[in-house]
Amino acid sequence: MDTVLSFEKQRVIGLDIPRPLIISGPCSAESETQVMATAKELKKLGTVHALRAGVWKPRTRPNAFEGIGSVALAWIKTAGKETGLPTAVEVANAKHTEDALKAGIDILWIGARSSANPFAVQEIADALRGTDTPILVKNPINPDIELWIGALERINKAGITKLGAIHRGFSTFERTNYRNKPNWEIPIELKRRVPGLPIICDPSHICGRTETLLAVSQTAMDLNFDGLMVESHINPKEALSDAKQQLTPAQMGELLAHLVFRHEKIDDVLTRTKLEELREQIDKIDHEVLSIMAERMSIAEQIGQYKKQNNITILQSNRWDEIVRTRMEEGKEKHLTGDFVKKLFEIIHQESIEHQSHVMNEEQPSTN
Repeated sequence: MDTVLSFEKQRVIGLDIPRPLIISGPCSAESETQVMATAKELKKLGTVHALRAGVWKPRTRPNAFEGIGSVALAWIKTAGKETGLPTAVEVANAKHTEDALKAGIDILWIGARSSANPFAVQEIADALRGTDTPILVKNPINPDIELWIGALERINKAGITKLGAIHRGFSTFERTNYRNKPNWEIPIELKRRVPGLPIICDPSHICGRTETLLAVSQTAMDLNFDGLMVESHINPKEALSDAKQQLTPAQMGELLAHLVFRHEKIDDVLTRTKLEELREQIDKIDHEVLSIMAERMSIAEQIGQYKKQNNITILQSNRWDEIVRTRMEEGKEKHLTGDFVKKLFEIIHQESIEHQSHVMNEEQPSTN
């Protein structure tokens, strides 16, 4: 479905800041002293553009620290004025939004739990109507791009044009190296579907630990994201929420110093010419791959016809096991990762099943 989003891209969400936009600050505002100390140290870096802090913390289970509440808004705003940094907080309902706007918070973001709930998003959108505050929308907990776009559309329809998205990864039952699996293909598709929409990455929630923040942040920059939101706390060991994923301001400075910021545009003629030659080769190979896949599916349909005639099931488990094993072995010899080869042939196998199923279940012509 085509998106109805309509807005003019500002430098980044309407702020007079060139990309990449760097937002940092504690997961939770825990005390006035903690917020101010963190803000001052981040300001000293000279590479952080906005101060973030959680005020209302939606926790998975009750009895965990759920944030200080509205009283912390004044702490954040004061720290912003003291350091000259724009301020940002998460809102989850109309009351949060009204309180944050009244406190003069400069940027609001909608969290993953809220963006998954159209009722909550609409409530926030209604509270924003008539304002021009920049709004960032995190991806929903589950990998559902339509839900993500829908949340952005609801905010946009309220008249908000200073709009952006935050990629924070997706919840999964799988055991992975991430707290939330990045599924980079989804924000990439969002970029394709909504050209001009600023997208920043939240590596803190993707990683869940500080050790992998640099690698994920660099990937986001290499994928041409418009910025980063990274959690930083003056003393992470004493943090009341998400202690393992927060950097000290000094560590935040080190992370940013190690990042390589590359350009999207190619100004060098020789480089552009070489890339065009290589891309032509890719286009040719892709054309060949599609032709081969079409031929493979034609053979799958022939197999389906044979199975139908001989009353044989579509799925042959031993054959599928053999395909997975032998293709992964061959892929390894060709320096392809096992995960890629397995996913590729799972997709091919599913398409083959659908072709065979269509053949085996098509209605016979009537003899009457």
